[in-house]
Amino acid sequence: MPDIAFYFDFGSPNAFLCHRVIPAVEKRTRATFTYVPILLGGLFKLTGNQSPATAFAGVKNKPEYERVEMQRFITRHGIADFRMNPHFPINTLLLMRGAVAAEELGVVDAYVDRVFDDMWTRGLDMGQPELVAASLGEAGLPVERLCALAQTPEVKQRLLDNTQAAFDRGAFGSPSFLVGDDLYFGKDRLRDVEEAIARSSAA
Repeated sequence: MPDIAFYFDFGSPNAFLCHRVIPAVEKRTRATFTYVPILLGGLFKLTGNQSPATAFAGVKNKPEYERVEMQRFITRHGIADFRMNPHFPINTLLLMRGAVAAEELGVVDAYVDRVFDDMWTRGLDMGQPELVAASLGEAGLPVERLCALAQTPEVKQRLLDNTQAAFDRGAFGSPSFLVGDDLYFGKDRLRDVEEAIARSSAA
């Protein structure tokens, strides 16, 4: 069974949609996806990439088509509670450092679930640290320890290292998946990811 890395940033709605579908893929394949927090803005700088909202703002029909494709994905997978965040785009630096800190504290699954839901189902302004802290506290997470650890040089460096490693493996955006040495980008590549897992298992 190959190692499967999921390079994600909370600021990507497509990463959230993948997060909702990944458990079903894991159940069907018996594979495990390793969530790797990266800083999407940092990856954009490394690659010269831009967000789709910026890159395709002046392209006729493409943004409209992308919204149709997103809705098709949502319908196919029965994701009934997704909605675009009214505060988008949001600076996710503190959130992503928090994800690294949550890994260190052994609460990353609960942290990721809460932050993704706050961002893409509850529509909260996740650029407000006080609001984020209150929500994490409501979820029973160790807010003070998370916040303190997220500000340490070690956590900050690990997020930078994750982002650099994603770039080195060929990533240019989120969501990205690494199956063995093979990179797959975008929510619509989850089918290809699952097929790659199946081929590896058969071999």
